[in-house]
Amino acid sequence: MAKGLILIAADMGQLEPFVEWLGDARMPEIRASWPGPNTWLIPVKPTTPSWLTGRFETLAVRVTAHPLVAALCRTFGGAIVSTSANRSDRPPARSALEVRRTLGARLDYLLVGDCQGAERPSVIRDGRTGRVLRA
Repeated sequence: MAKGLILIAADMGQLEPFVEWLGDARMPEIRASWPGPNTWLIPVKPTTPSWLTGRFETLAVRVTAHPLVAALCRTFGGAIVSTSANRSDRPPARSALEVRRTLGARLDYLLVGDCQGAERPSVIRDGRTGRVLRA
């Protein structure tokens, strides 16, 4: 897989097994953006599987503010993969019905919840530089 995946967590500790946190110069900005809709590309540990990172040396990670998702992470006991509810290069589905129409039998389960007013996917930034890659 060339593309990497996004891991989401209820807290930073759930991301600890996968990433090498950056130094003190970068971490205050990252910490201040969480929990919330901010995804950061952080360098990975050598043990992080390539099926998560794709061809990259970083992993997209986020500490979620969504109460259902945070509860799911806490119940599971760790970070989970987050993905857009769409096929590659297609617009994201904006409702449970659209997700079912688009992905249908490919779904194992659909946890239905609102997007808390979000109109767009999370912002993605490079953790090493702060540069915005997706706004």
